[in-house]
Amino acid sequence: MAKVIMVQGTMSGAGKSLLVAGLCRIMKRDGYRVAPFKSQNMALNSYITAEGLEMGRAQVMQAEAAGIAPLSCMNPILLKPTNHTGSQVIVNGKVLGNMSAREYFSYKKNLVPDIKKAFRKLEEIADIIVVEGAGSPAEINLRENCIVNMGLAEMIDAPVLLVGDIDRGGVFAQLLGTLMLLTEAEKARVKGLIINKFRGDKSLLDSGIEILEEKGGIPVTGVVPYMEEIDLEDEDSLTGRFDKKQRGRIDLAVIRYPRISNFTDFNVFEQMPDVSVRYAASAAELGCPDLVFLPGSKNTMDDLSWMRQNGMEAAIKKLAEKIPVFGICGGYQMMGMEISDPEGMEAGGTIRGMELLPVFTELQHQKVRRQIQGKINHTEGFFDVCSGLDFEGYEIHMGQSIKEDSGNKEPQGPFVTGNHKNLCGTYVHGIFDKGAIAASLVKALAGQKGITVEDGAYMDYKDYKEKQYEKLADILSEYLNMEEIYGILREAHIG
Repeated sequence: MAKVIMVQGTMSGAGKSLLVAGLCRIMKRDGYRVAPFKSQNMALNSYITAEGLEMGRAQVMQAEAAGIAPLSCMNPILLKPTNHTGSQVIVNGKVLGNMSAREYFSYKKNLVPDIKKAFRKLEEIADIIVVEGAGSPAEINLRENCIVNMGLAEMIDAPVLLVGDIDRGGVFAQLLGTLMLLTEAEKARVKGLIINKFRGDKSLLDSGIEILEEKGGIPVTGVVPYMEEIDLEDEDSLTGRFDKKQRGRIDLAVIRYPRISNFTDFNVFEQMPDVSVRYAASAAELGCPDLVFLPGSKNTMDDLSWMRQNGMEAAIKKLAEKIPVFGICGGYQMMGMEISDPEGMEAGGTIRGMELLPVFTELQHQKVRRQIQGKINHTEGFFDVCSGLDFEGYEIHMGQSIKEDSGNKEPQGPFVTGNHKNLCGTYVHGIFDKGAIAASLVKALAGQKGITVEDGAYMDYKDYKEKQYEKLADILSEYLNMEEIYGILREAHIG
């Protein structure tokens, strides 16, 4: 059996995901086989494994930090919100169905065997499993049948590190208040406290830490600084990427619809010199960028209607006459001629597309889940710079699209271009992460603007992320008491 340690937080956004990733990398560097685990994740950013199974991107990031391939058993339950009160429920990488929040709350206890089975799979390949909680264990209204915080900790007999976010203020109240709301058995599982996202002189915290340890009865195992220099994927519901408004010399705009998904597709561009990635939720915010991306969507028909109602569709179609527009997955479907939903997977019925690409989409019950690689077919106009380039990525969609050409219907290829030079669409997520595609697009945009971009200026995105994992581990090694954390693992008598 593997040894296990769990990271829980006083709230969503306390920094659990990044701390788990950092612990995975530290332990990997120390020679352990380590794996991440999160029993239930709610996110619209997802990934398809080599087995064709779906999981949350946060656990993919943590697996990369651990130096192992992502496996769906690292995230056995994924909830993908479809509206304010319901989600698509994915279990062991496959769609179980759509449920309201109340339906899922009543049903989730049936998923305990799936959680235990997934955890046992990881025990077979790992020396240490670093587990991430969700939200806060002090959400006492959700304590019944808990499968993700203290309920999970009891299920797998895990000691807990409790993390608080000092940047939001009230960190001592966060930590002590959380401990007060735990049962005695739950509190006994908390072996260390972590103060996260600290800015300033740590000595100013010393008196507060003494009182915290005295009142809480639990040692502080680290005060972690605010890591602005670390550029890794964050939880999609709490990302700060949407707030960035600065425009670079090359300005890329991503449409931020209400159910935007897999916006990690565009992270690669953020590490490129002179390139900005902005998320626009209105025509006014959109302005006149150098390229527009229509990203994935968990509710394509509703998000298309949203764009139509707020004037975004008209603005994009006007821009498409003079700048490139690129749609991925749901965005690609929106750019087509028509979306039909005969099985009622989303809104039902049929909706006119943006009529930018000669593609017709029918939403279907069966979800396409696969990794894919190959060469980009011949494209025309602006996107000709991508013709013949190698690509790899993954598809994850509930629709089948066909390209209509002179009355003959044929399956769409990896890249579908429009009737004029500035339009392109694909189903492939992660298409920019590896190879020359992202750099080729940026260089072509730079050429149009008369900006010189040096060859080799862009680091391979995989190498870039590796450097970020190493920086993260360096920082956490300095500010966490790793000797004490390893001691917690030893004293837990697990394994």
